[in-house]
Amino acid sequence: MKITYFGHASFSLELKRKHIIFDPFISANELAKQVDVSKLKADYILLSHAHGDHVADVDSIAQNTGATIISNAEIVGYYNQKGLKGHPMNHGGKWKFDFGILKYVTAIHSSSFQDGTYGGNPGGFVIWNDENCFYYAGDTALTMDMKLIPMTCPNLDFAILPIGDNYTMDYDDACIASDFIECEKIIGCHYDTFGHIKIDQDAAKNAFAKRGKELILLSIGESLDL
Repeated sequence: MKITYFGHASFSLELKRKHIIFDPFISANELAKQVDVSKLKADYILLSHAHGDHVADVDSIAQNTGATIISNAEIVGYYNQKGLKGHPMNHGGKWKFDFGILKYVTAIHSSSFQDGTYGGNPGGFVIWNDENCFYYAGDTALTMDMKLIPMTCPNLDFAILPIGDNYTMDYDDACIASDFIECEKIIGCHYDTFGHIKIDQDAAKNAFAKRGKELILLSIGESLDL
C-alpha cells in the first residue's frame, strides 16, 4: 500500500490497484502549490465532512477522473445533484468495495458546505482487506466511540489522526486516541496549514514516543509504502 500526503488532511492511497483520495483540499492550500490536481488519479473520493478545507477539489477531481464519492448520505446527495456519482453511507454501516471493506464510524465535529447546505454528520473510515487495515479519523475530538473500533474491526496497521488542536483534538488527545484504537503507528494530519493549528512537531513526536508509539509527519508530496 502506498500513501501520499497532499497537505492538511488530504491523502492518496493506492490499494488493490485502486486510487483513493481522502478530503481533497489542495489547490486552495498555499502550502501544496507543487501538487497538480489535474494529474491526480482517483477511483474513489472519500469525504469525512463538508467543510471547505476538505472538499475544495472534489468537483474537479471527480469530473476529471469519474471517481465515485463515498461519504454520508447528505454529502453524496449534494454531489449527486451536480451530476457526480457516489455511494452514500452512515454511521455503523459497512460495505464491500473492490478495494476492501469500508466501515463508516463516528467523528465529533460539525459539517456544512460553504453555501450553507447541511453536510450531515461527520465521520471517519476504517478500511480493511486481506493485506491491511487502517483508520482515517477525519476531523474529530477524542471520543469514547473510538474504543469500539478494535471491538468491531480487524487490528489496525496504522491510523491517520488529526493533531492540530483548536478545530480537532491535539496531539496529546491523539495519543489517548491511539490507545483507544489500539494502534502503534500514527500518521498525523490537520496541522500547520494555518495559524490556529500550528504545532511543535518535535513535541508531538515525543508525546507518542513516550508511549512507545510512532508519529509520522509526512512532507507535502511525500509518499510512504506501508
